Parts: sequence; structure tokens; C-alpha cells
Amino acid sequence: MSADRIDLGALLTTARAIRKHIITSTTTAGSGHPTSSLSAVEILTALYFGGILRHDPKNPTWPQRDRFILSKGHAAPVLYATLAEAGYFPRDLLPTLRKLGSPLEGHPNMRRLPGVEASTGSLGQGLSLGVGHALATRLDGYDSRVYVLLGDGEIEEGQVWEAAMSAHKYQLSNLVVIVDQNGYQQTGPTAEVLDMKPLAPKWESFGWFAQEVDGHDMAKVLETFDKAAQSKDRPSVIVARTVKGYPIQHLLTSDPNHHGKPLTADEATRALQEIEK
Repeated sequence: MSADRIDLGALLTTARAIRKHIITSTTTAGSGHPTSSLSAVEILTALYFGGILRHDPKNPTWPQRDRFILSKGHAAPVLYATLAEAGYFPRDLLPTLRKLGSPLEGHPNMRRLPGVEASTGSLGQGLSLGVGHALATRLDGYDSRVYVLLGDGEIEEGQVWEAAMSAHKYQLSNLVVIVDQNGYQQTGPTAEVLDMKPLAPKWESFGWFAQEVDGHDMAKVLETFDKAAQSKDRPSVIVARTVKGYPIQHLLTSDPNHHGKPLTADEATRALQEIEK
């Protein structure tokens, strides 16, 4: 669906609700990855609510559906919040994140929650799964598309590039990767751990159609998804420049990475107020 036919105001309202869910669920749990989740909100909102992803919450195993795979599985709170807002399960399940017996595990488990296409969390494997889904839907004769969200620290894994080569070999034009380039990974800035920039030319050298975008500009994100859908005979990648913890990163000045740490009750209160603005 073209970006000019989308109600951006409604999408931004949904994105705001998803951010609130991320903060409240991780703070309630006392664990989780809120900042890794917050950087990807516009991406998932555009996919699920912007007319990009063909899906049906009432029939989550519909064979002709498009697939979304969260390869950076530690960002599960953004996936859970998105699925709840989309109607895959009740919103009142979100506060049970990481609780004993809850299907909202620390990393997505496809056997326990509708809408989860792959059990992820062991980084570097999601694109290989996406290649498999893209090949399978082609063999079944469906025009389904597969979207995979990778972290910019995660793409240091060699398996990612093996999968990238395979996707090009099989001309998987129904496969789209989004790299959440928020600049941090568990142990520090990606530029210091293993600087992979420039990312788009690297993917292009593997035969992919590559685009870059401000990952928090909803209209631009929608446009890049539209262009990716027009790519023929090769897979597509969108390098989304994002900010970890957006838009509350300035509240975390003591630790701009804040990886794997929930906000305190006081921080969460201030963050929710900031998001409401």
C-alpha cells in the first residue's frame, strides 16, 4: 500500500501505545530489553499497521500470509506489544512478560504465542530462517513476502552473510531484511566492538537491493517498504538508522546503551510522560 494512502496520525498513535507497553511490561517484569525494543517501534508499526504485512490475527497460520521474523529476539517486548495491538492476544497479557508460566517469554517462542513465526534469540540465525520461509512459500506457489529484522551488532555473525549469499543465489525477491542500526550492542557501541559500516554497500556487494532510511520517520519507512516490494530477482535490505531507547534516550544519560536493563519505576514514569508528549 502506498504511503500516501496511510493515516500517519493513526500510525503514530499506535507507535506511542506500543512504546508505553514496552516500558510498562519490562519495568513490571524487572528485566528485559526496553531500549533494544524502542529503536524498532516505527519499523514494526509500519509493517503491521501500515498496509505492508499481509496478515490475519484471527487466522495466524493462514498459509498465504506474509511472515515477520524478529531475529534480534531479545527485543521481544516490541514484538509482543505489536501483536497485542494487532489483536493476536489480549493486551492485558503484556504485564505477564517473563513471568513463570507466561507465553511471553524473554525471547519469542513460536510454540506458545500466536503470531510468532520463529523462536529466536540465538543471534545470527534469523536470516537463515527467513531464507527458508521465502523458499518454502515460493515452492508452495504463494506470493507471500518474508521480513526479517536484524540488529546491527547481530550482523557481525558469519551466518548472516552465508544466508545473504544464499538469498542472492536463489533470487529471493520476496525476502526483505531490515537492519536496526541503533549503534549499540551488549558490550558497547558497535563502532568500537566491530565496525561494519558502511552497511548498505556491503549488502549491495552481496547482490542485494539496498536502501537507507531514518528508522523513526514513519512516512520514509513506509516508502522504503514500498520500494523493496518492487525489487525484482534479488532480495532487499533496508538499513534503518535508529536511536537506541528512542525517544527517551536523554533520560538514560548515565548509560546510553542501557542494554538488557529495565527502567526503574521512577524512570518509567518520566519515560511515559515523555512519550505522551
